[in-house]
Amino acid sequence: MVSKPDFLVGNGEDQFRPEFQVESPEGELHLRFFIPSHQEFALLATGIREVIELTPDRITPIPNASPLLLGTLNLRGRVIWVADLGQFLGDGTALNTDRGEIPVIAIEEQETIVGLAVDEIGGMDWLDVKNLASPTNIPDTMAPFLRGEWMLNAESTQCLRLLDQTAILRSARWAG
Repeated sequence: MVSKPDFLVGNGEDQFRPEFQVESPEGELHLRFFIPSHQEFALLATGIREVIELTPDRITPIPNASPLLLGTLNLRGRVIWVADLGQFLGDGTALNTDRGEIPVIAIEEQETIVGLAVDEIGGMDWLDVKNLASPTNIPDTMAPFLRGEWMLNAESTQCLRLLDQTAILRSARWAG
């Protein structure tokens, strides 16, 4: 004879136990990631089309293209540019493409899609933009693409910087 599982036992009334209640998150969902110099950034999840990890041979190099661009990628039948995000932001450390997989964040606005190659994906987090501070100690090359930063802890100067994906997509740097 088979007995009822524990979750089917009861008098039929809805019973809410505290251990099964989920708190509603505060803020908005963001993707956290690192560029090669170990700086941490975030992008608002709603502007991200997808995040993929792919082998370097899936990125086709383009001769005489901007040094910011690693090449192109076929994303579900659509060819998109893939850029080294750290180099795009003016960081001096180039992305290591001699490895098994490269994380690429495909960002989209209207009909424009660009792949941003990063060093490492940190995960998803609910972050409240009300707690954003003005960015400090940033290079001029990075300033136009930042919306602000969160201080991760009071003891250190470690921060999480929020990127403005619209400013990245509309940047004149793509033409150079």
